[in-house]
Amino acid sequence: TFRKLGELGLLGLPYPEKYGGGGGDTVSYAIAVEELSRACGSTGLTYAAHVSLGCAPFYLFGSEEQKQKYLTHLASGKGLGAFGLTEPQAGSDAGATRTTARKDGDSWVLNGAKMWITSGSIADVIVATARTIVDGEDRGVSCFVVEKGTPGFIPGKDEPKMGLKGSVTSQLFFEDCRVPAANLLGEEHRGFYSIMRNFQNERIANGAMAVGESSRALELTLDYVRTRKAFGATLWDKQAIRQRIAMLSAKVEAARQLLYKAAWLDAQGREIVKDVSMVKALCGELVNEVMYDCQQFHGGFGYIRESAIERMVRDARIQSIGGGAT
Repeated sequence: TFRKLGELGLLGLPYPEKYGGGGGDTVSYAIAVEELSRACGSTGLTYAAHVSLGCAPFYLFGSEEQKQKYLTHLASGKGLGAFGLTEPQAGSDAGATRTTARKDGDSWVLNGAKMWITSGSIADVIVATARTIVDGEDRGVSCFVVEKGTPGFIPGKDEPKMGLKGSVTSQLFFEDCRVPAANLLGEEHRGFYSIMRNFQNERIANGAMAVGESSRALELTLDYVRTRKAFGATLWDKQAIRQRIAMLSAKVEAARQLLYKAAWLDAQGREIVKDVSMVKALCGELVNEVMYDCQQFHGGFGYIRESAIERMVRDARIQSIGGGAT
């Protein structure tokens, strides 16, 4: 699937063509995430993680040499990227990172563990966060590029999950993993600020996934209630059900407009911390509200694996957790 997405030019959609991208912007990217997520949450998540987390750090903070080497490779669809931030005690709290990177001559030596990393075990390139230790002193968090196959870089197990089972979520281990000094991404000791900036891209994608999933769930539910008969009439004939679906549809459309506004502001180079925070919080909660009611309207059928809505309920649950818990 992702090889085909690469051939279509989608894996680098919002990045310049000179780096293998599609020359689009944040709005076109949000629409792509939304549409992919309508069909499959796992595909939407893996796609969003690649573009927002695997590619964006290189575009936003990489040197020209790093962009040519890594961003071009990833954006053209020749490989998948991933971002190694979350640890057992450091998820939304990015400043609590405990993985270390010690300066040793012209190299950095990484030690630590990451968890819940989307595409972690199958990615070609990982951008990992670590606390930089220089002369025995903790100087803060920095970002490092780690290529698949680097000695000391050990992908752990792929986590079994409640939903999004088509998307790989992995543990990662660094055991005296040595990377060249040139693999420092962005400013030394200022990786925390890079991480916070990159969260904006991820949260726009989170919102787009939620909107796409909500829209599809409502479509499926409309089809179902128009044909399902109970107490002498279709469910669609029950005014309470029509009113509830109408209100959910209105909320989803309002969320879409908030999402597109944030994406447009980002495309204009505007400051969007408040906007993406609202998108993340509102869409993450709304999609779960939509899924609850849509499954309820499907009745018992909505609880069995044969029903598409059953999978969507499980897939959507992550939207209020991942990318910063609401």
